Amino acid sequence: MSTSPSIEHQGRAASGRPRLVEPALLVPFILVVACFAAWGAAANLTDVLVGVFRTIFDMSNVQSSLVQSAYYGAYFLLALPAAFINSRFGFKVGMLTGLGLAALGGILFFPASQMLVYEAFLIALFVLAAGLSILETSANPLIIAMGSEATATRRLNLAQAFNPVGANIGVLLGALLILPGLTSEAAKTIMSSEELRASQQADLFLVLRPYLGIAAVLVVLWLLLAFRKMPDLPGQQAALADTAVGGGDSSRVAGRLWRNRRYRFGVVAQFFNVAAQTCVWTFTIIYALDVVGVSSSASGWYLQASLILFLIARFAMVYLLGIFRPARLLLLMAVFGVICCLIAMYSLNMVGLIAVVAISASLSLMFPTIYGLALEGLGEDAKFGAAGLVMAILGGAILPLVQGAVMDGVGDTAFGFIVPAACLAMVAAYAVFELRDRPQLPAVAEETS
Repeated sequence: MSTSPSIEHQGRAASGRPRLVEPALLVPFILVVACFAAWGAAANLTDVLVGVFRTIFDMSNVQSSLVQSAYYGAYFLLALPAAFINSRFGFKVGMLTGLGLAALGGILFFPASQMLVYEAFLIALFVLAAGLSILETSANPLIIAMGSEATATRRLNLAQAFNPVGANIGVLLGALLILPGLTSEAAKTIMSSEELRASQQADLFLVLRPYLGIAAVLVVLWLLLAFRKMPDLPGQQAALADTAVGGGDSSRVAGRLWRNRRYRFGVVAQFFNVAAQTCVWTFTIIYALDVVGVSSSASGWYLQASLILFLIARFAMVYLLGIFRPARLLLLMAVFGVICCLIAMYSLNMVGLIAVVAISASLSLMFPTIYGLALEGLGEDAKFGAAGLVMAILGGAILPLVQGAVMDGVGDTAFGFIVPAACLAMVAAYAVFELRDRPQLPAVAEETS
């Protein structure tokens, strides 16, 4: 007996329109969405660490931004292995692998805090991010598979909207548990070497606590997901079949993806989008400290404001995507972001800091929109194409180093925002390309068919 008619019937609401999420899949969907929030918290706590480590270890902007290089470098290296895990064992195993490895990375912060060595923290961050890379590479296509293809983009945007919920929690942890308790620079000037080491140990213990908390949450999510039976997913069989086909001849898949200029430009745009996001959030606290003269205890709240704005804007963008063409909205937001960067460069006061915060509104739309546009029409190559888009997160490892080098070389924190401005200009170029190359909006055609 064929099951296709029942799946099709269950996938539609009383109105005849495809459901966003099947009722039977609601609990698994909530668990996966909780994972989106969890990796958002872990990712954005690293933005706080850049300024924290610069203070604790007395290092340059370039050295402290190695935090982001370790984090996003792991994302780049583990995305493709994650695609093979999903191909061979399925999305659930991929998510469990990612959650377990990420929890181990959080636990490694404990020995790192005892060693008082910067490189030990980088290793812990790398392991944490390696797990989150596998988790994200598994979760995005799993969300897509949890319902009708017609509602896949909206479902992914909804799930991604909870990522900044976690991001706000991560920065709030930094603002409440780390920044206010750090030893001030003035106090360090009158300390002996023994007192300095004791203060360093106390400051690093502040860093340890939120990461142990995140590790505990990841373990709980692992247990909930491991012991939850996953119902048959409407899109999973096709998704895994596509992945298996791609895995059978990966060189041919890579060749097809490379020759697809729409996908290729999408990966480039994602690289610069993540780079812009990481640059802005990495140096928001440093901009508040160095340019505006905000106190260390208050500086974290401006990054918190950025992420609250990002959260509100992402939900607003989910609504606006039902009205406007995604590429056009992407272009408007990219141009707005460039303007905010330029204001931050030349208004060296609270106006500039507000502009830095406002950049987050433009960033809110970009990751899921570029992700969806780049994968559209790829067919059986989409799952390995998804890995390529996650690997594009490498931009978050490279460009903060460039921004830090610009800031150190010029001696001007504000001028460093020329780097995210250039990144957002590249995203705008991709949006223009999409508008010219794709004259009709597929979602509108699908809605009215």
